[in-house]
Amino acid sequence: MSIFDALLSNPEIQAVFEGPSVVGAMLRFEAELARAQAGVGLVPAAAAEAIAACCDPALFDPAQIARDSGRAGSLAIPLVLALKARVAERHPEALPFVHLGGTSQDVIDTALALTMREALALLETDLDAAIAALLDHAHTHAATPMLARTLMQPASVTSFGLVCAQWAAPLLRSRERLQEIAARALQLQLGGAVGTLAQMKGQGAAVRARLAAALQLRDPGATWHTQRDEAVALGCELGLLAGSLGKIALDLSLLGQYEVGEVTEGSEPGRGGSSAMPHKRNPVASMVALAAAQRAPQQVAALLAAMSQQHQRALGPWQAELAAWPQLWTTVQGATRALAGALPRLQVDAARMRAQIDRLRAELPPEAADEWFDPALAEGAAEIARAQLQDLRGRLDTLRAPTSKDVSP
Repeated sequence: MSIFDALLSNPEIQAVFEGPSVVGAMLRFEAELARAQAGVGLVPAAAAEAIAACCDPALFDPAQIARDSGRAGSLAIPLVLALKARVAERHPEALPFVHLGGTSQDVIDTALALTMREALALLETDLDAAIAALLDHAHTHAATPMLARTLMQPASVTSFGLVCAQWAAPLLRSRERLQEIAARALQLQLGGAVGTLAQMKGQGAAVRARLAAALQLRDPGATWHTQRDEAVALGCELGLLAGSLGKIALDLSLLGQYEVGEVTEGSEPGRGGSSAMPHKRNPVASMVALAAAQRAPQQVAALLAAMSQQHQRALGPWQAELAAWPQLWTTVQGATRALAGALPRLQVDAARMRAQIDRLRAELPPEAADEWFDPALAEGAAEIARAQLQDLRGRLDTLRAPTSKDVSP
C-alpha cells in the first residue's frame, strides 16, 4: 500500500490484507485441511496434528514468501514449500500428507474468504455507526425546515430530518444486501488440481464439508476456481456502497460551503487544516468518501473484467482479481470509517437553514413564497421522515441482533 492509499484508509483494514494476516489465513487452511482429511481416514491423526503444529505463523516470514511468490507465480507455492520444510525438520513422517490433494488456488481463495470476512466485520461496524448517526439526526431534525434543491437551485421546503433519513436508506439497503451476498460469497475453495478432488479417493465431499465447518465458511458443494460470479457480486455491492457514501459526502460538502453554511463536519485539533491558510476547516471525511466514490468503480470494473477465465484454471485474470480485492476493501471501508466518525459530530445550523428560506421568500411574489417556501411545509416532510425512521430503525435493529452462531453456548 502506498503512502497515498494510507491517506484514504486506516490501519485496521490495511492490516487485514497485509502479509501476516494473509499468510496466517493460508496456514489455517493447511492445518484444517490435514485435520479434515484425518477425520475421514485419509491422513493419520498424529500426522495431521503434527502438520497443524507446524502451521504456527510465527515460524514463517511473510515478506520472504511475498518475494518468492514473484518467481513462483503464486503465494501458495513458497508457503507450502516452507511448510514442508518445517514438517520435514520436526515430523518427517508427516511430510507426505502436507497439502494433500489441494492446489494453490484452494489455499489462496480460501484465505481471501477468511480475510474478507474480517474486512466485512470492520465494515459492518462502521456502517452501522454511520446509519445510526443519520437516524439520530433524522429524529432530532424531523421537522427542521431547510431548502430542498433540485438542479442545484432552491426548489421548495423539506426537512433536514427527511434528508438524513434518505441518506440512511441506501446505506441500510447495502448493509442488508452485504449480509445476504456475503453468506454466499465467503465460501470454501477446495477442488484440487482441476476441480475433481481426484487425490482424495472418493472422500472429497466429506473433506470439503469438514473443512468448511472448521473454517466457518460456506460449503459450495463443488469447486468454483473459474466461476467468480458470487465473489464478484460482493465486490459490486461494495461499489454501490461507495456510491451511496459519495452522495452523502457530496451533499455535505455543498451544504458546508461558507456561502451556504447549513451543515458542517465537526472540528477537532489537527483535522481539516490548511498548510497555507490557518483559517480553513476542510471537510476531510467528505473528501475521503468522495475519493472512494471515484476509485471504487474502477476497482469493481477490474473484478468484472477478470471474470473471463480460461478453462479450469485461469492464467492472468484470477491474479488480476486477487490484486483488486484489497484495494476495493480498503477504499470502501476507509470511506465508511471516515463518515462513521464524522456523522455523529455534524454541526447543524437550523437558524441558517431558516434564514435561507426567509431570504428567498423576501425575493419572491407572496403567492409563490407561500406555495413553495412556507416553512410549515417541513411538517409534511417530518411525517415522511418519522415513518421512514421507524422502518429503518427496525431493520437496523434486526441486522444488529445477535444470531445463534454469535452467542456462546
